Amino acid sequence: MDCLFCKIVAGQIPARKLYEDEQVFAFHDIGPRAPVHFLVIPKRHISTLLHLTEADNALTGHMLFTAQRLAKEQGCEEGFRVVMNCNELGGQTVQHIHMHVLGQRQMTWPPG
Repeated sequence: MDCLFCKIVAGQIPARKLYEDEQVFAFHDIGPRAPVHFLVIPKRHISTLLHLTEADNALTGHMLFTAQRLAKEQGCEEGFRVVMNCNELGGQTVQHIHMHVLGQRQMTWPPG
């Protein structure tokens, strides 16, 4: 498979790892948009949010809980943003679901 994130999980491409367990992998974004900007991805390849099934409920809950715990560890207790994009029109650039977690600056809407 030619998936960037699968290659990161497999150790074929280096990443600044924050956390790893049997289900998820978290690492710092290479082009941060905030003082804290990391990604939480499932180790299992799932291309887009449209490919999730009801059987993935526990996995996505674990991803969100991991994002929350790591955000607190990174000093984002006052607030942070979690973003998931879907497909090109939604801003997804890597076809492997992932959560962006951004913090330690004022988050505005629309994002900027």
